[in-house]
Amino acid sequence: MKHLKRIPVRLLPLLILPLALSVVAIRVRSAAEVPPQPCFPGNTVKASSTMQAAQFQKVPVRNVAIFIFDGVQIIDYTGPFEVLGQAHDGQKKIFNVYTVAEKAAPITTNMGMTVVPKYSFADMPKTDVLVLPGGGVQKGLDSPEVIKWVQTTAANAEFVMSVCNGAFYLGKAGLLDGLTATTFYGLIDPLKELAPKAHIVKNQRFVDNGKIITTAGLSSGIDGALHLVEKIVGRGRAQEVALNLEYNWQPDNGYARASFADMHLRKVLGHEGFKLPEGIGWTVVGQRGGQNDWEKNWQVQMNTTAPELLKIVDAKLGESWTKVSGSADRGSAKTLWKFADEDGKQWTATAAVEPGGATSVFNLRISLARADTAAN
Repeated sequence: MKHLKRIPVRLLPLLILPLALSVVAIRVRSAAEVPPQPCFPGNTVKASSTMQAAQFQKVPVRNVAIFIFDGVQIIDYTGPFEVLGQAHDGQKKIFNVYTVAEKAAPITTNMGMTVVPKYSFADMPKTDVLVLPGGGVQKGLDSPEVIKWVQTTAANAEFVMSVCNGAFYLGKAGLLDGLTATTFYGLIDPLKELAPKAHIVKNQRFVDNGKIITTAGLSSGIDGALHLVEKIVGRGRAQEVALNLEYNWQPDNGYARASFADMHLRKVLGHEGFKLPEGIGWTVVGQRGGQNDWEKNWQVQMNTTAPELLKIVDAKLGESWTKVSGSADRGSAKTLWKFADEDGKQWTATAAVEPGGATSVFNLRISLARADTAAN
């Protein structure tokens, strides 16, 4: 009987060993697969065992210098900072990210945030990746010291990425010559003027030339940074970062703000817009569309009639578009227009004013569509 009671004791180590090994395996796998958690302390990627490490590509840690300056757009530099700061290869972070300014003094962003740069031009370490955000770039563009720094730092870097009108630094430095590039949707034409030897496009959220990556505006810098992560450690790791950021990353969906059809409406209205009398109530109530069509709606409070209000609208549209016809009926008024875009494609447009449901209130609608798609 005593002999039988000893059997479970002898078997106990054999029962515990598989359980212990399974716990170790789970911990090793978790260390390799779980990305850093941004909202918790100690948000670093844990190193796994030597056996597990052999399964991963060895990726060197790259220094990332993000240029900041007075007037820098906040998301232009913080978006890439967050993405690249979280990027990892399953064992460790793959970027050492820091800010650089021309001088060591604090800078003020375009929205009043005060930021102390980690380095200045004089003491920054060797840069492997240079990020050039946008914002108030004109002072830097006018500075020979800044442009020279961009040229020198970019020449010695492995990758260079611009965000928004940060591309203007590259254009001024001559680094876009012969390349394809993009920028903020409202600055496509100015970049064409600054960098006439570059091919500036409006139908891409970011453009990868190999070493130099340019992105469109604001949140596009997040996409460009995720693309850089993908280039170095693969799409799977980039997807991990995007998911960890709770960012809806869709690199293949072709979204490009600059390609939307409202570009034609913005071009005809310019910065001045419609020439309305002082004190007129004017509110945008909605807009929608895509690359081939657009509709924008306003509510206007003005002591006038629909045909008279439409005359003001028509006067502005007529500066660039050709009027086809016009009509008025029961307190409403409408005009039809046509124009050709820079590629020679034909467009049709309608401007309509209708009663807004209250005295002296009107609904104004302008819609436009590619002529070859309007019937569809």
